[in-house]
Amino acid sequence: MFPARRPRRLRQSEAIRELACEVRLHPSNLIAPLFVQEGDGPPTPVGSMPGVSRLSISDLAREAAELGALGIRGIALFPVTPPHLKNPEGSEALNPDCLVLRAVAAVRKAAPGLVQFTDIALDPYTSHGHDGVLTPDGRDVDNDATVAILARMAVLHGQAGVDFVAPSDMMDGRVHAIRTALDAAHLGRTGILAYSAKFASAFYGPFREAVGSAQAAGTTGLDKRTYQLNPANPREAIADALLDEQEGADALMVKPAGPYLDIVQQLRQATRLPIAAYQVSGEYAQIHAAARLGWLDYTRARNESLLAIRRAGADWILTYFAREMAQEIQVSRLKQV
Repeated sequence: MFPARRPRRLRQSEAIRELACEVRLHPSNLIAPLFVQEGDGPPTPVGSMPGVSRLSISDLAREAAELGALGIRGIALFPVTPPHLKNPEGSEALNPDCLVLRAVAAVRKAAPGLVQFTDIALDPYTSHGHDGVLTPDGRDVDNDATVAILARMAVLHGQAGVDFVAPSDMMDGRVHAIRTALDAAHLGRTGILAYSAKFASAFYGPFREAVGSAQAAGTTGLDKRTYQLNPANPREAIADALLDEQEGADALMVKPAGPYLDIVQQLRQATRLPIAAYQVSGEYAQIHAAARLGWLDYTRARNESLLAIRRAGADWILTYFAREMAQEIQVSRLKQV
């Protein structure tokens, strides 16, 4: 007896597989994280992130324009603050002429249609590397004092023309405070992409190297477990994300992406808001490292990792693979014409 139902009929040729494809990657699903540094010097490669560099403002603006031409609709900007501008209070974050806001203006001129997301947190600016100001005893991050600073920071970014401020600090109540401050400053069009389910993960190391937050503290392993989520707590993660929705977030993020696909899927079922997932620096680095050792097929592993994030329910993926994926998708389409 042969089966009447033969699933392989939908897999037998490239054309049939394309017709039957359920989930696709498109450049408009991708947001490119970019690092900006002071000065007009050449790009500075990030050693633990092959193919990723810190860029001057002029190079960043050119890169943004090229990404837009490839069909990528959004970039997320992260500043590399010079050490002499860092202090325990992270006061450079409130400088209206700080590096990231000058970069925003340059990108707006070079690529006016590109959506800009900027990080709202103090770790690029503090000498201790934490995401907020510390309590008087220096043992923890002061939640409410930090939130007050973040709200002022978000207003500066909104006034600079940022499309979405993206609080990544995981302080309690910061989305409500930021939304209130933006509205009071007549910045009702400025959106909030909240890092709503951000876990205390081991996969952030290369990013901290890139922005210098680990070096600021003299360590590569800052302990942020009093404010970032416990990797063992899925229910708490969903509760936190839904609280951000109640407080006024326009989109919710899960970070990291790959190790937390279950959280992406559960959140997709719990909200109607757009969901972003951040394929973080450690995820990017491990694919590169394994491929260099010959243990993985680089292209297939990269593509599968991104497809899995989309399949789990993410609308937007922040990924350091954004440019090369958009280029390959564009080439693939040209071949099909």
